[in-house]
Amino acid sequence: MEHDRNPTPGTTSSDALEADLRAELSMALEWNGIGGFAWDLASDRVLLDSSALSIFGLEADEFDGLMSTLAARIMPEELDELRQRAAEVFADPRYSMSYGSYFRVRHPDDSVRWVHTQAAIRRDTEGKAVRAVGVIRTELQYAERKAILESDRRHHAGVVRATTTALSQALSVQDVLGALTSNEILGPVGAVGISLTVMEQNRLRRLAAAGMPPDYVRDLEFGRIDDERPIAAVFQNKNPLFITRAEIEASYPMLWPYIKKTDFTASAVLPLMAQARLTGVLAILYEEKEGFSPEEQYLLVALSATVAQSLQRALLYDEEHAMAVGLQEAMLPARIEDVAGLRVAARYRPARAGHQVGGDWYDVLPLPGGRVGLVVGDVQGHDIQAAAVMGQLRTVFRAYAAEGHAPAALMSRTSSFLHGLDTERLATCLYVSLDPATGEAEAVRAGHPCPHVRTAGKSSLFEVAGGLPLGLSDLSAGPYPTTRFHLGAEETLLLCTDGLLEFHDADMESGERQIQALLDTGPLDLDAMAEHIVASIEDRQGQEDDVALLLATRAGAGPAR
Repeated sequence: MEHDRNPTPGTTSSDALEADLRAELSMALEWNGIGGFAWDLASDRVLLDSSALSIFGLEADEFDGLMSTLAARIMPEELDELRQRAAEVFADPRYSMSYGSYFRVRHPDDSVRWVHTQAAIRRDTEGKAVRAVGVIRTELQYAERKAILESDRRHHAGVVRATTTALSQALSVQDVLGALTSNEILGPVGAVGISLTVMEQNRLRRLAAAGMPPDYVRDLEFGRIDDERPIAAVFQNKNPLFITRAEIEASYPMLWPYIKKTDFTASAVLPLMAQARLTGVLAILYEEKEGFSPEEQYLLVALSATVAQSLQRALLYDEEHAMAVGLQEAMLPARIEDVAGLRVAARYRPARAGHQVGGDWYDVLPLPGGRVGLVVGDVQGHDIQAAAVMGQLRTVFRAYAAEGHAPAALMSRTSSFLHGLDTERLATCLYVSLDPATGEAEAVRAGHPCPHVRTAGKSSLFEVAGGLPLGLSDLSAGPYPTTRFHLGAEETLLLCTDGLLEFHDADMESGERQIQALLDTGPLDLDAMAEHIVASIEDRQGQEDDVALLLATRAGAGPAR
């Protein structure tokens, strides 16, 4: 529609200019999709122009002028908030010029669009709001911004969730390193390279790297705290550093020769802070990124906090686990002495449970008359006291055996000794006295799993009469029964603790069948067989408990292992 720009006859040039501007403004609003409205608060009726009707998806002949009709087009989850906001504005005399709101409108075709209103409040002489007059427009940019922000929020939440999931099962530092360098973390953050560096004895040491140049990995495994490297700078000031390729070239000449050969364009170097302690520095490298938005920086700092907590737990786990293993192994035989006519293999594996020390033990005892004693035992509990009691039992067991006591008497004396310690700890034990020359053997069992015997490639559980666990009073324990048997040439005897047989989703019988299958299919070499058994069990269900085992065969003399 064309507008007559000539002044209206009979008006002054000033009046004509004002009328002309009003007409131009009305058309400009209409051309830009901006509508006008007037809302009479007393009658709750609304006057909308054609553009405003279009924004609400209404035709002029179907709008009855009631605010309730418009309210039916507004998304329900936003309508209550709009009403509350309007009530606050109308009740507060300070609002007179204008106020605005964003909300969504649903059209008859179920399409939804964001709109924005801006209104001036008209009040009577007493300050009471009587009318709201303003404009309304479709807000495409706001909708796009909301969609982008929501997409970013979902992406950021997904990155944190993926990182947390990847690290949730990490116990050791090696577990953490494996998770960090996997696609489960690199993929969601959009990175192409990552490295983790810690401080060891006042020098930097990179523990892991993925996607990094080979010469960088080789040459910069170690470093000094005062090196001109971003990682060293973060170690010094404990603040995150977000740098671009150009900044690396300008500020870090030591690093630039390695970076210039790559396509890296930006890097986030993040301190790993846990309980106000710096445990390491994580460097994440990107391609096709020229910088980091505030939202991206916030995300990466949040991600580094998750990594820091996992790394701190893993460092503590490794430290405590090493202490536990060292303590336990110090109480076990350093080596098994050579035994004429008998080959022996032994294994001990601690549980993968931090510093929890178990009471499992094994021993091979030289006995009078050329016999040999084979023993495995398990003290109740997983703590330092269990390990201490285990050390005492192993020592006293050896002493009683050296005195020449029969197996049943040896077990009774050991039980009385444990009861006298007043520790409230019980222990289980399996003891076999064997003559390697003849194969004649005697076995005594105190609440412990029975042994297994492999004959000609077929294994079976060998039933040994059992008595009560060690540590009960002499009156309740009674004499231990002795089971006599013959271990044939080429037969293999297995003694083990229950950690090899029990796990969280299976009973003892299932564990015994699993051990028999491993014995049936395992290698003939005794040492290889021992490793095969413990490794297979750990691979299948993890190392949930301490494990001790002894394998023995009369198939020729050989070195003990």
